[in-house]
Amino acid sequence: MRRRQFLLGGVGVLALAGGGAALGLARSTGSAGAAEESFEVTRTDAEWKARLSPERYAVLRQEDTERAFSSPLNEEHRTGTFSCAGCELPLYSSAAKFDSGTGWPSFWESLPGAVGTKTDNSFFMTRVECHCSRCGGHLGHVFDDGPPPTGKRHCINGLALNFAAAQA
Repeated sequence: MRRRQFLLGGVGVLALAGGGAALGLARSTGSAGAAEESFEVTRTDAEWKARLSPERYAVLRQEDTERAFSSPLNEEHRTGTFSCAGCELPLYSSAAKFDSGTGWPSFWESLPGAVGTKTDNSFFMTRVECHCSRCGGHLGHVFDDGPPPTGKRHCINGLALNFAAAQA
């Protein structure tokens, strides 16, 4: 059982008992299971498991979160592009990357049309979840405490990303 499933288990029980709505709690359905949204790249659960490492599968398809300061992409400072580890869609330019001090690769904006968002009401709070607009893979969350010019901080799991350095 994953940490998120364990922690959200109590929320699901409250919701079934009718207490969840009264407390304003909701369980996230996961970006991969978002019935209201369709994606250009779709695969079965078995196909995603075959394509992704267990750690990447947990992040991209089950909305898990990697341990802070564990991604080598935190220290990636070359010019290039960060793409979705699930479908290779270019998501972020290195020009928008900054050191947020949070332990996850952070960006002040995504590439145009690359990232979708939805409300995430897990962990007793409301946040903005972001996902790949092509395959729906969970990337991380967007917060309003980033630098200019957008004031946004896309806090992204390094496991959700691949990096390609620009050709010299």
